[in-house]
Amino acid sequence: MSILVIGEALIDIVSTNGAPDRYAPGGAPANVALGLGRLGDDVEFLTDVGDDFHGGFLLAHLRESQVDVLTSPRGATSTALARLSEDGSAEYEFQLRWDPDSSLLGRNAHSVLHFGSIAAFLSPGSAVIDRHLDDVAEQSDQQRDRPLVSFDPNIRPSIIGSHEEALPRFEALAQRVDVLKLSDVDADWLYPDLAEDAQIDRLLGLGPSLVAMTRGGDGAILATASARVTAAAAQVDVTDTIGAGDTFMVSLIHDLHAHEAALSDLSTAELMNLGEHAAALAAITVSREGADLPWAEDLTN
Repeated sequence: MSILVIGEALIDIVSTNGAPDRYAPGGAPANVALGLGRLGDDVEFLTDVGDDFHGGFLLAHLRESQVDVLTSPRGATSTALARLSEDGSAEYEFQLRWDPDSSLLGRNAHSVLHFGSIAAFLSPGSAVIDRHLDDVAEQSDQQRDRPLVSFDPNIRPSIIGSHEEALPRFEALAQRVDVLKLSDVDADWLYPDLAEDAQIDRLLGLGPSLVAMTRGGDGAILATASARVTAAAAQVDVTDTIGAGDTFMVSLIHDLHAHEAALSDLSTAELMNLGEHAAALAAITVSREGADLPWAEDLTN
């Protein structure tokens, strides 16, 4: 069965002091779909792109990475202006549209449903995600096999509204997923009054079986209700951090979608293996310019 990713695809316009702007395909869900395709997973990607040059570039880029893109191109493609600082971190400004054509989805069974980022919060397309989560809940009610559901909020405060508006939406979605991955920056924005361990406790309390919190060079924490580990970041010369968190998400999905045991039963050793593998994949991405996620052959070099 294939993996279904729902979310935005856009063009990153990367601006660095003293250098010409460069243009690159982006969008966190698009990166996740691309990364899964590059690792050899069968992946469908429901998205919304324009019928302009940028849209054609995005479609070609994704299809070259073996992604089955589901979209009805029209209008202008969304863009994100990423301003890189001297330490390689990025700040973003967006021009967005998010209105995917859900009629393009067939009746294919999926082993994983992944969604996230701007698409989880921005209307009207966010309703598409809600409908698919309803379908997953119905499958559970009918005791039918249902997909593993994963969510990466990839918080963008300038887009998703105030904290008072966004937190209830985030928590409503987090209650409906199996795997929740976020950064420490995301967690601090959502729960500024809580320390790190308390943030993870709060997130697990919402319902996910597995929470993963990435912390840049300080590694990542992976936690279930019964086990918690800290996986170190792989040592690498960082070119930029664009796509690092998306690569971590790719690794988790790739490793978990064929996992037959309950996520809540993951042992400490299994959690550490998940975290170390994800950190190793993310290290490949940050060592390269832009969101150039690993291919399967990169893992054997």
